[in-house]
Formats: sequence, structure tokens, C-alpha cells
Amino acid sequence: MNKYRFIALVLILSLISYAAFGQKRMRDYGVVTGVMKTGPNNAITDVKGVTVGQVTLNNGKDMHTGVTAIIPHQGNVYNQKCPAAIYVGNGYGKLAGFTQVKELGTLETPIVLTNTLNVAEGIRGLITYTLNQEGSTKARSINAVVGETNDGSINSIRKRFVTEQHVLDALAAAKDGKVEEGNVGAGTGTIAFGLKGGIGTASRVLPASMGGYTVGVLVQTNYGGVLKIAGVEIGQLLESYTYRKNILEDVDGSCMIVVATDAPVNARNLERMAKRAIMGLAETGGIAADGSGDYVIAFSNCPENLVDGANGKYSPTYLYNGDMSGLFMATIEATAEAIWNSMFAAESVYVNGKLRVKALDNEWAAKTILAAQKAAGLDTSAQK
Repeated sequence: MNKYRFIALVLILSLISYAAFGQKRMRDYGVVTGVMKTGPNNAITDVKGVTVGQVTLNNGKDMHTGVTAIIPHQGNVYNQKCPAAIYVGNGYGKLAGFTQVKELGTLETPIVLTNTLNVAEGIRGLITYTLNQEGSTKARSINAVVGETNDGSINSIRKRFVTEQHVLDALAAAKDGKVEEGNVGAGTGTIAFGLKGGIGTASRVLPASMGGYTVGVLVQTNYGGVLKIAGVEIGQLLESYTYRKNILEDVDGSCMIVVATDAPVNARNLERMAKRAIMGLAETGGIAADGSGDYVIAFSNCPENLVDGANGKYSPTYLYNGDMSGLFMATIEATAEAIWNSMFAAESVYVNGKLRVKALDNEWAAKTILAAQKAAGLDTSAQK
């Protein structure tokens, strides 16, 4: 069996495992945060038209990495660009495509997340994908947006396992509905707060009186600080000295955050939303350390505002600044919960049969949080 067939087998078995046993998220343990309602899947795919595809590469030895792809809408993204913005919380990273998004305020490809040394393969995959899209025959310049975190603590990153074909496979696998979380895709080899991180997602829906818009967030967590969940200092309460040392000292890493909305928002206000995502990161105990690459990519796929270069004029309709506060709150809440979901869904990683990174003890964490909420007189049952 050659290595690519083996990788495909690992991927298939991974998908079967998730389908057969399901995944538990933070709310499945009774822990509810925030005051806004979630979408039906509590995922970035609650924003209509957004799909997510993932390829997981895991051989149980030195390969723990992958690709996560987010497609903004179901048309030709190159020909119908999304208003977009990128905000840098801390710039120790290798995000591709940043300057053109900042200059023009648009996103013209799907977003790919992977590991640090495979950003080039992400770019190649997005270029090939875009060139092969119907209607892209005149494309001669493609601004591929590829984000990364460094999974080298678990994955043999120098071997650069991810290929252009893996990126294309992730794009081809993109679907709506529930999104796999934890040790999948670009989150296969990531670590958060000294524990297993990964891919996480969440969403919020504004009330009808505020427009009824949806905000969805997807994260790739690989950073540190002192873990807080729902306001409870979980990081300080962990009893093992090893975990305590990791959490308090190993704060470098990165967090990629993707924010999607169907609200009619321009690039300037999307950047304002992106800034609020960093507030959600801070709510989890992240500190955007010196060696951390914390980036937020925000876009709107409101159909009426997609930028079609074939038309001579562009007449979008945008929300007023005064209508943004609800979207700000939704972004903060969804970002924090997406990060927590990435940890609740994650599983401990074993390399050659030996424990490399332990996952959060979900039962203990939930019990601790619920006890703290009860002691504070907080009843979140009505929010479930």
C-alpha cells in the first residue's frame, strides 16, 4: 500500500468514526454561554451558502495535520467577490492574500487553513480550483487566501505532508450542515492552552427586530494563555502541575478565525466585526502572545452586494454604522464558543502509542462551570 492510499484510508476511517459516534460540544454538557440565539447547527454553515470541507491526515505516528476549506457562497467566488476584511491581532504568521484584501476590500477565493509549511500548497490548490471554475477563463491574477498555524509540536511539519490534491479534495468535500470539530482538518495537530485544540465553530442569529442576520465563526485553535470558559478560570483550577506549567508558560502559537455573515456589511464594518472577534479570543483567556499569529478574516455573502466585475457600476446597500452593535455582540459570542467547541470536541493525541497531548477533561470542566454558574445564581437553561 503506497503512502497516498494509506492517507486516503486514514481519512475514510476518520470520517466513519465521526459519523458513527458523533461529537460532543460544549452545550451537550449543559454549558451555555451568551444571550443570543444560535443557528440550527450552531456553525458557520448557518450563514446560507457557506460550506466547509476538510481533509484529515493522521497516521498515529508523525503525521497529524490537514486542510480545512471554507467556501463563501455557491457561485463563482472569483467573478462574484465578497466584501471582506482582515484584522491582525498579532502578526506572527504567514497569512497569504492579506494585502489585496486590505487594499480592495474583497475576497475572490475560498479560504483555506492548513499548517505553516504547507501554505504554498494551499495557494496552489486555490489557484487550480479557481482556474477550473466555470466562467474563470479570463482569470490571470488570483488572490488566494490561505491561513495557517504551526502544528509542529505534534506533526512532523518539515515533511510537508499536505499536497495540492489534499486542498482540492477539501474544497470538493465542502458541504453545509454540521461541521466536524476537534482533531480534524487543519486542527488535527494543534494545541490550545497546553491541551488539545483543533477546529471549532459556532453561530449567532440576531433577533428579527435587528435584521435577523446570521453570524458564523470557524476557528483553528493553536495558542495559549490562561484558559477561561464561560467566565470560569479553568486554567488556574487544573490540578496537574504539568498542565499548569504549560498553560502559564507556553503561550505562543496562533489562532485563525473566520467570520461569515449574510448581513449587508461593507469592508470597513467587516473589519470592525473582525476586531470584535479578537475580543472573543480574549474572553477565552488568549493573550495574543509575541509569537502568536492571530488573524481574523471576515466576509459578507449578502447576495445583493457581491462584487461582479463584469458590470460597469456597483450599487450596494449597506447597513448604517449605528446598526452594527448587534453584529458585534454576535461575533464576540460566536468566536468564544467556537474556540471552546474546538477543545470540547478534541481528543487526546497518542504518537506511537504514547500520550503526546491530553484533551480537556470535558466532564470535569462542565461540572466546574455549572457549579460556578449555580453559585452565582445564573440559570442558563432557558438559553439552550
